[in-house]
Amino acid sequence: MPTEPLPLPAVATPEVIEIERALTRITYLSTRARRHDRLMAMAGVPLDRAAVALLRQVADSEPLRPGELAQRLGVEASHVTRTVQQLQKSGYVTRVPDPDDGRAQRIELTGAGREAVDRIRDAGARGMQLALSGWSPEELGRLATLFHRMVDDVLSCAVDDDTDQSAVSA
Repeated sequence: MPTEPLPLPAVATPEVIEIERALTRITYLSTRARRHDRLMAMAGVPLDRAAVALLRQVADSEPLRPGELAQRLGVEASHVTRTVQQLQKSGYVTRVPDPDDGRAQRIELTGAGREAVDRIRDAGARGMQLALSGWSPEELGRLATLFHRMVDDVLSCAVDDDTDQSAVSA
């Protein structure tokens, strides 16, 4: 049963405006094609952004049906189907029978897929370590705690009732 979205406040505080601006900047920077290409080169994984997002989502969950993957990633099912085919040809994912429905299949990482995700995450973490090298361990701990809290709070107040709240692990 859908719930009613929470009413938006009339005005955002200056602090929240600055947080939104910072998130917009970091989202832009993190999704730039050149950054993705450098990350893939560091990881030694020749995948496009859509394939990486799908691999990360599969790595963070039980094997999922393609429709569930599409919902979690916020894309059309046909997009997931094409990306899964690409990843399957490359040996990163496989289709396995759905234990709940013998007619359906789920998408699961292969050993090569798990290794690729691990290399991508390691390269990303090393890049982040370099970017935040001037921060103290205490500052990094506070930032991590606050980021997780913010994500949880944003998910709990999702305006779009169709949003699957587990999509954040992509």
